[in-house]
Amino acid sequence: MKKLVITLSAVLALGFTSCKDKGNASNMVKSENVEMAASRDASSSSMATMEFEETEFDFGKISRGTNVEHVFKFKNNGDAPLVIVNATSTCGCTVPEPPKEPIAPGEEGELLVKYNGSGLNEVTKVVTVTANTQNGSEQLKIKAFVEPADGTAPAKS
Repeated sequence: MKKLVITLSAVLALGFTSCKDKGNASNMVKSENVEMAASRDASSSSMATMEFEETEFDFGKISRGTNVEHVFKFKNNGDAPLVIVNATSTCGCTVPEPPKEPIAPGEEGELLVKYNGSGLNEVTKVVTVTANTQNGSEQLKIKAFVEPADGTAPAKS
């Protein structure tokens, strides 16, 4: 028991003395680390923007199975390069093809959307573009009125 008390006392004494007088924490901060953090924080406020000329396009009347496509033009009005991470649609009948390379600030880009003319009557498809913008994603819509391929009216069910 005596050894346990002596060992415990030695450990506590060592613990108290090791923490003693380490100085003020603010004196231990390196000024070059503060400058580097300030520079990093200033550059992180730079954002890309994706401003489209139009966010919706109507193909009008098309025959079923007719392949159509439209180019959505946009501009990066931000102060950082625009990187499109992904572009997806609500179904496999609509295929978006975004640019692979980053779009520099002030530059323009194009996103091609292809639609295979499936479905009948009024059809609306949504394309979601994921990018390094403040919103994180943008949505585009395409519309068409799909008529039967032979020109006859669709059968009513």
